[in-house]
Amino acid sequence: MESLDDVLLEADDKMSKSVDHLKEQLAGLRSGKASPSLVENISIEYYGAQTRLRQLAGISIPEPRLLVINAYDPTSLAAIEKAILAANIGITPINDGRVIRLPMPELSEERRKDLVKVAHRMVEEAKVALRNVRRDSNEEIKNLQKGGKMTEDERDEGLKEIQKYTDDFTKKIDDLLAAKEKDIMAV
Repeated sequence: MESLDDVLLEADDKMSKSVDHLKEQLAGLRSGKASPSLVENISIEYYGAQTRLRQLAGISIPEPRLLVINAYDPTSLAAIEKAILAANIGITPINDGRVIRLPMPELSEERRKDLVKVAHRMVEEAKVALRNVRRDSNEEIKNLQKGGKMTEDERDEGLKEIQKYTDDFTKKIDDLLAAKEKDIMAV
């Protein structure tokens, strides 16, 4: 690292990626209604290569509680069905040879609470990732100051800025959790 700006840019980038990763994870967490994000990132073994479902098939929602997967290559239906079962999302696919239907079962109160716990775990992992980025960035800033590349005042300003980033991204994470919790608990 050459300057404080480099450290701040890298910290912002890494924290932003942590939040984006959490968004993807939460999108894949099932709520009561059908959503393509539940299955679009499932990996399918297709001609020897791992391919995401969204690249192999169209995913539509003809009804609020039904996902329909229409494979571009009908020969891949069996592999798609197998991958959905292996993904363990709690939905049994119905393959009629042309499309795969995923009916969303009603979530029980207990299952909803379990999903909220899973969301909390994901959020905690994201917050740990933010704290790790903060720690690494603070170390780099202190090393720059020790190496004579910045003054103590600049160091203190940089440490404050890193803490501000951490607080901002933590708030974004908390907002994502609140929205997902509301979505899961909605009947």
